[in-house]
Amino acid sequence: MSEFSLIKNYFAKLSPLRQDVLLGAGDDCALLRSPINQLLAVTTDTLVAGVHFFADMPPYELGYKALAVNLSDLAAMGAEPAWVSLAITLPTIDESWLAQFCAGFAELLKIHQLQLIGGDTTHGPLSITITAHGFIPENQALKRDAARPGDKIYVTGTLGDAGAGLKILKNELQLAETYATDLIDRLYKPMPRIREGFALRGIAHAAIDISDGLAADLQHILALSQVGATLYVDCLPLSPALNQAVDKKQAWQLALTAGDDYELCFTVPQAKEAKLQQLEITYTCIGVIEPSPGLRLQLTTGKTYDLAQQPGYQHFG
Repeated sequence: MSEFSLIKNYFAKLSPLRQDVLLGAGDDCALLRSPINQLLAVTTDTLVAGVHFFADMPPYELGYKALAVNLSDLAAMGAEPAWVSLAITLPTIDESWLAQFCAGFAELLKIHQLQLIGGDTTHGPLSITITAHGFIPENQALKRDAARPGDKIYVTGTLGDAGAGLKILKNELQLAETYATDLIDRLYKPMPRIREGFALRGIAHAAIDISDGLAADLQHILALSQVGATLYVDCLPLSPALNQAVDKKQAWQLALTAGDDYELCFTVPQAKEAKLQQLEITYTCIGVIEPSPGLRLQLTTGKTYDLAQQPGYQHFG
């Protein structure tokens, strides 16, 4: 099968059609129309077999997750997803694998009315690079450099599940099938918090998605905002499945360092807390932004908590 047959058979009709796409996949470039008074948010992520995912990861879940991690970046800035491009490198053309990969990819395209506008296919070791584009009204983007002393720190959803799912796949953790399935699903099929990102416009000061681990990602906010924080470890939201899988200290460790949760971490000033409480989203307060630099981990009793390992995923570690 040629590159052009591959595109025609598997990718050309994969996504919904948008009126702001004048020319999509199939030509040298896509032609797009940006809305007036909107900023264009652009993010790119690469996933490499054996580095970011197991080579035998189910193709449906791989297609889903490859797009989900990009949409999570858009969610962290409060952007509305619009367009996506896909560059995929394949060791062979396995039509059954491709059909399942495309089905997983298409699931999120349809949910968020995204159009695939182009990309590239080539031969080589399996890797996937996606660029996602979204829109944000001017002056409403959620950024990492806007946290202020006195802000409360919040996270959506629950943390540590994906890290436990990875341990299960690596045979480092054993538990009942029901709980194991829940945790592996959180690793393979994270839910991009697009709706939550929309809702936090005009309410949150700063935001980031949790991809490399809460402790590491929160410190990106602290560094760019030139502030510090106290984080209350015993306030971290944990799922029933994680609580069944490991003891409390192990759960805290996973929640702080494991990554791949793709929840949002955000800060909110006291003046906007009433508006936050009116939102129909799930969140938990886990700490407070402070003037003194650095991230301080402690329990609500005041006892200091020490991490047992380096916080967060190290891309070149």
